[in-house]
Amino acid sequence: MNNQQREIIGWAMYDWANSAFSATVVTVLLGPYLAALIKRQPAEVLAVGGYDIEAEAFYPFCVSVSVILQVILLPILGSLADHTNLKKRLMLGFAYAGAVATMLLFLVQSSSILFGGLLFIIANLSFGAALVFYNAFLPDIARPAEQDSVSSRGFAYGYIGGGIMLGLNLVLLQFMADKGLAVRLSLAGAGLWWLVFTWLFPQRRLVQRKTVTSLPAGVNYLTYSFKTFLATLKEMAQKYPLTLRYLAAYLIYNDGIQTVNTVATIFAMAELGVEPEMLVGVVLMVQFVAAPGAILFNRLAGRIGAKSTVIITLVGWAGLLVWAFAWMHTPGQIWLWAFVEALVLGSSQALSRSIFAKMIPPNQESAYFSLYEISERGTSWIGPVVFGLAVQLTGSSRVALLPLIAFFVIGIVMLLFINMRQAIRAAGNEVPAVV
Repeated sequence: MNNQQREIIGWAMYDWANSAFSATVVTVLLGPYLAALIKRQPAEVLAVGGYDIEAEAFYPFCVSVSVILQVILLPILGSLADHTNLKKRLMLGFAYAGAVATMLLFLVQSSSILFGGLLFIIANLSFGAALVFYNAFLPDIARPAEQDSVSSRGFAYGYIGGGIMLGLNLVLLQFMADKGLAVRLSLAGAGLWWLVFTWLFPQRRLVQRKTVTSLPAGVNYLTYSFKTFLATLKEMAQKYPLTLRYLAAYLIYNDGIQTVNTVATIFAMAELGVEPEMLVGVVLMVQFVAAPGAILFNRLAGRIGAKSTVIITLVGWAGLLVWAFAWMHTPGQIWLWAFVEALVLGSSQALSRSIFAKMIPPNQESAYFSLYEISERGTSWIGPVVFGLAVQLTGSSRVALLPLIAFFVIGIVMLLFINMRQAIRAAGNEVPAVV
């Protein structure tokens, strides 16, 4: 194994590491667990600052708070990574912080629901921050023609790693009489998994490149980062307008993807009556189907182009929401729905990342990927807020699915009018044979 392949595996294994958090905590267990704790309250709501929060709305609101904080933090991090030799250290530091906060979720019970929300906000903030630097390594370790396959490999590793962790969760839920303790052990185990595999692979194999530019004399990172953030937006608007349009499209449709992932388990338990053990089994299936799904759609992208492939997956996402609203009424129906979701899940995210990597100028990867991460994490508060407000107004998580369709329809329309070859060429990058 040569050094490049060794580093690519080390990079992809960070997806394996952090996907335990996204699968076990974000997607499956924490939202329903917090909702169940709130429903044990006499009024079945949680009073926060004088306001009563519905059980199914509390967790989506916590997601929104965590990603709003990312909007503030991520521009600073992008500037630090581009003007210092700290990209790897910052990635690892946030990864370890998120892992520790996740492990502390073991302490959350009926008397500490707000504490659990705070721990999740810290963990999810750290998760998104570490991804800024992780994604910025992609142009370092792979040439443009290789980036679709390397990005897809990362997502495939992530789904397999997250799936193995969910398999362990399922064993705990099946054989432990105390289901609450089983959930808490599973949450803590996800944090431990994240910590251990981060230490074993990216810490040991990723190589920090020297930065091309340094911070100008007489300025500090706080003020300079926001100036750089605004300057990057201005540069995109003036020099790379197609890249900016793509980022705006991604901002919208990925918000829909993240929201569906966040609220699907809440919908399954509240509207279909799915039990926790079955829910873990369903998401476990999703993890292992999503891995070959990412590879399958990567092959399709090699034939028809990444943009067309992403559009196909977005049509699939919109169809899934219509399907869930109109035709899903029993627990058993969740299996087929989740299978189809798994096929489009990894591919839409992996190909979106590699498309963006081709459309950004060299030596500014972290600054541009901080914007990308804001689009992926820092602006994904909109969908959960829309869903949460819809639940508050209607009392139904089924009806709350319908507004999410708009995120995919708008994203598709915007993508249709973006010339990929022109965008890649304008950024000064090699144009692959098929885009």
